[in-house]
Amino acid sequence: MSNSGTTWSSLLTEQRLNTSAHLDELSTRGIIELINNEDRKVADGVKAVLPEISRAADLVTAAFQSGGRLFYVGAGTSGRLGVLDASECPPTYGVDSEMVQGIIAGGEAAMVRTQEGAEDLEEDGAFALEQKGVTDQDVVMGIAASGVTPFVLGGLRKAREIGAPTVFFTCNPETAGAVEATVKITPVVGPEVVTGSTRMKAGTATKMVLNMITTAAMIKLGKVYGNLMVDLKPSCAKLRDRTERILAIAGELDPEACSDALRAADNDLKAAIVMAKRAVSLETARALLQHNGGIVRDALLGDAPT
Repeated sequence: MSNSGTTWSSLLTEQRLNTSAHLDELSTRGIIELINNEDRKVADGVKAVLPEISRAADLVTAAFQSGGRLFYVGAGTSGRLGVLDASECPPTYGVDSEMVQGIIAGGEAAMVRTQEGAEDLEEDGAFALEQKGVTDQDVVMGIAASGVTPFVLGGLRKAREIGAPTVFFTCNPETAGAVEATVKITPVVGPEVVTGSTRMKAGTATKMVLNMITTAAMIKLGKVYGNLMVDLKPSCAKLRDRTERILAIAGELDPEACSDALRAADNDLKAAIVMAKRAVSLETARALLQHNGGIVRDALLGDAPT
């Protein structure tokens, strides 16, 4: 029995999938086809909760705009996916690593080796948020495929006490009613091909939703122009090449000229785009961007600050 009063055997993610009841008798191709057929259901499950995902993205965007942060709280696969999404925001969007953070039951060691029992301690979830210094300006998103993970519920409880907006994600809608949160995201993806293995469909749904939330928020913050990441930092050869290709497209420059153009902009891609498109100095380009909230499109179309 979970602490919410729900037996594990009643959870949708713990049910046995009839179509995979003879999974061990299938050929390799048969196993792969069955998994693929089930995975097709994930996108439809996520589609059904797009309004809630949009609300969560707006909450996160508002927090970022006021200097707040996003904290993911999870255990096992859910926790790892939160840490993964958080860790990919800085290289993709040039944001500080403190802006999006993942908290996983069992700490860093749990990223590579299961920490049995860590998810069962509700007080640890609350303590983890205290250690991070979460405030009412931040957003806390609890991720629990089962919907009853004590570590996650403890984190959400502490977030509510602090006054922070909360988001709750689970693939067991029946458990969401017992959880208080500003926004609840409850995609139905059905039982897993391997019974109870929520790293499969539930994990895929989690990855999709986290991608949507942070991507939408970063776009709203001006980290994307068109479909190009324009706060990219050229910190390695791959990213340097990508930065130059983005500048060639957005700045309408010959590829050969992009290296010099970036150098003239002190490797500031946004400024380089504005310099190229408006034929202005670096100082003016930066003033235009600052005047227009860092939004490249507005900086290209708006009047220069006086």
